[in-house]
Amino acid sequence: MGSHTDSLPTPATPAGRDGLDAILTRPDRAALVFDFDGTLAPIVPDPDQARPHPDAVPALAALAPKVAALAVLTGRPAGVAVRQGGFAGVPGLDHLVVLGHYGAERWDARTATVTAPAPPPGVAAVRAELPGFLDRIGAWRGTWIEEKGRALAVHTRRAEDPQAAFDALRGPLTDLAARHGLIVEPGRLVLELRPPGMDKGVALLEYVRETGAEAVLYAGDDLGDLAAFAAVDKLRSDGVEGLLVCSGSDEVRELADRADLVVDGPAGIVDLVRALTRRLNRE
Repeated sequence: MGSHTDSLPTPATPAGRDGLDAILTRPDRAALVFDFDGTLAPIVPDPDQARPHPDAVPALAALAPKVAALAVLTGRPAGVAVRQGGFAGVPGLDHLVVLGHYGAERWDARTATVTAPAPPPGVAAVRAELPGFLDRIGAWRGTWIEEKGRALAVHTRRAEDPQAAFDALRGPLTDLAARHGLIVEPGRLVLELRPPGMDKGVALLEYVRETGAEAVLYAGDDLGDLAAFAAVDKLRSDGVEGLLVCSGSDEVRELADRADLVVDGPAGIVDLVRALTRRLNRE
């Protein structure tokens, strides 16, 4: 989808075309949910520097009043996503919900507060053990730990051979996580150690059911978004129309292969949101 196109792209699948049609026909019954990193915000070497595409927040703010519900669903802490996203106090985004830590945390624009349960003890245990653990297995050079409050992430993007470092760490980190009752969630050159039981699929199902939406759009870019894609498949079997969008990346072919629509990264997401808004303005 080009950056100045006025037309909506056509989903590649019949189910996706039905999903888009349902959103356009009954926007007042539609929920739109977006991942943050790689979808609204370009992937950057340092996650602390991640910011949305410059046009993403204005585009979402223009679309939000036209649909029933709008949410950001991310593995980041909700407060961090809100701060880096610049989502607070934006006119038009007064009903935005940010579901952080795969849905374990929630920020509502209406109240401007984050609600979250206490982190499980396994996270603190892994936090204490992880630096020495990485040192012992000789994986320290080029890898680094991101503190996420309810989770910890080990990044290999800065390593000499990022993919080899990722592959070498996956097994040992899975063992370490299991010892403390945690699981490993692989991503784009990142391995996240976090509590089980909450993933983007669980969070998406709960959110869509809460909103009563009859159509849902989900946009993501990474392996963690596969659970949300599966949730949309389940919702479809329950009679909710769905549109699966991949924020195009050659790094995660699995997601692109399962998507109804592949766009060109965050810029493509912005184009899609703008095209939806223009179409709804004409309806």
